[in-house]
Amino acid sequence: MIATALLLAATFTRPMERVSTMDPALCQSIYDCHAIMLVYETPLAIDYLARPYRLVPGACEMPKISRDGLKYRLRVRSPRVAAQDVVRAFERLRDPQIVSPNGWIMKDVSTVEAVDAKTVEIVLKRPVRQFPWLLAMPSCAIVLEDSSGTGPYELKLWRKNHEMVFTRRGGAEAEEPMRFDTVRYLVIDDQSTQWLMFLKGEVDMLGSISRDNWDSIIGPDGKLDASLGERGFTLHAIPALEVLYVGINMKDPVLGPNKKLRQALNCAFDFPEWERFCNHRVKECDGPVPPGVPGRLESPFPYRFDLDRAKKLIAEAGYPGGIDPKTGRRLVVTLSIGKATQESREAGELMAAFYEKIGVKLELDFKTWDAFLKAVNEERAQMFRMGWVGDYPDAQNFLQLFYGPNRSPGANHANFESAAYDKAYEQEDYKTCQEIVREECPWIFTHFNMSHSLVGPRVGNYVPSDFPYGAEAFYEVRRK
Repeated sequence: MIATALLLAATFTRPMERVSTMDPALCQSIYDCHAIMLVYETPLAIDYLARPYRLVPGACEMPKISRDGLKYRLRVRSPRVAAQDVVRAFERLRDPQIVSPNGWIMKDVSTVEAVDAKTVEIVLKRPVRQFPWLLAMPSCAIVLEDSSGTGPYELKLWRKNHEMVFTRRGGAEAEEPMRFDTVRYLVIDDQSTQWLMFLKGEVDMLGSISRDNWDSIIGPDGKLDASLGERGFTLHAIPALEVLYVGINMKDPVLGPNKKLRQALNCAFDFPEWERFCNHRVKECDGPVPPGVPGRLESPFPYRFDLDRAKKLIAEAGYPGGIDPKTGRRLVVTLSIGKATQESREAGELMAAFYEKIGVKLELDFKTWDAFLKAVNEERAQMFRMGWVGDYPDAQNFLQLFYGPNRSPGANHANFESAAYDKAYEQEDYKTCQEIVREECPWIFTHFNMSHSLVGPRVGNYVPSDFPYGAEAFYEVRRK
């Protein structure tokens, strides 16, 4: 009985969406990143506690950078990792047989070579000031030749679409403070079930709070309900380094060539109503770069919600009242959504109501997450609801989503191509990049998120972060 209690005490359990892959070169979702960073190390890491964020050694020491900014020397510090393992991790990102969606990381890399058994030299084609941050991305995680990793945990069980279990390498820690020796990710689709399990102590953390549970958790003052606080639960809220959007496939024959139609869809997006739907947990999106990120353009978005202007623009786009004069019927557009939950259905229906007001019929196409990603990567989705969580705190990380060479299956899922944009991006003229994107509207800019997390009473040393991947390794087991 005592042994069972100790085992439970040292096991951290949380709901997690479906993980698609444990291959760093193929990861695309934040859920993949969470799992990958438990098992594998990256060359550099992001300090768990430091704010503002800063880089620290990972599998490698901090790099020595040449005066011209073109050469990076990395000394491997992880005992089981060889220089050739690091080289292989990078080369897989640009292997044409793998077709990594993260291949953009290697765009400015000329060569990656092992100088000796523990030293790697990376030569860039041009200086890239953000390059050190790329060395901490989950996509660059190091997989050893036998497919094992050197991260804090090992993957012991993976029942796809159900459960993942990770155990700490070397077993439970004996020193104080005690860390969790086991981490469990559970796929729990029903939000109400997640909430009940959290209240009963069966899961230790909720990374998000559903709309339906919001009022029972958060009081009118925006703070955690007092009864929950008395039970030891804690609420954390930070502005997220994240943008949520509806991508418009610029290869689509209807939407791609018609800028006024895309502008009309933005003007018809009723953010005040959307904000109410989201329990006022979101901020109006005025472009691709979130607030607080260096390089962000602060001028107003020219196509924010304006129903009268939306009706005018759609007429100018050739669809007066939403009618296609060639057929005499309403224009129909399709929105692909990667998961069919009550919340995603209600959100889709609300968007459909927005476009009903300008005569456009929005059809909802719900897919499994894997089928959704496949359709987006293969340029088959006309519109798709998606988000981008920043890999590092810089405008460039968000603006790469519109760079021509990054088109699907890369990060530019809208398949936006503009010579003027690409030139400005390459010259790091991010103000011009944002002006072009705001005018061309390859996205419907929906919102910026506030990130809320609820943590149970057994979990100590929890610090909210925009880069929480592998953070479970730092959590402490609170003793009563």
